[in-house]
Amino acid sequence: MLTAGKRLAVFSIREGKGGSIWVRAGSAFVNKDGSLNVLLDVLPLDGKLHVREAAEKRDAAGMSGGRYAGELGLDAAPVGGHS
Repeated sequence: MLTAGKRLAVFSIREGKGGSIWVRAGSAFVNKDGSLNVLLDVLPLDGKLHVREAAEKRDAAGMSGGRYAGELGLDAAPVGGHS
C-alpha cells in the first residue's frame, strides 16, 4: 500500500540473452496526497520504468559482491557493468 513517506525503488528492466536484467534507475517517494516524486539517476533506453516498494537494506555480509540489485528483494537480479 502506498502511504505518505514510503520509499520506493525505480528500475529499468532489460531483456537479455540470459533473462531479465534489473538496473536500479533511482528512487521514488509517496507524497501526502498519494502522488509520487521520482528521482532518476539514469534514463531507461526503452522509456519504461518499474516502480516497487523498496526492500529493507541488506547488511554488507549478505550481499554477493555488489553484482546484484541489493534492494530488489529478489535473489537473481544481475546488474550490468564492470566491477
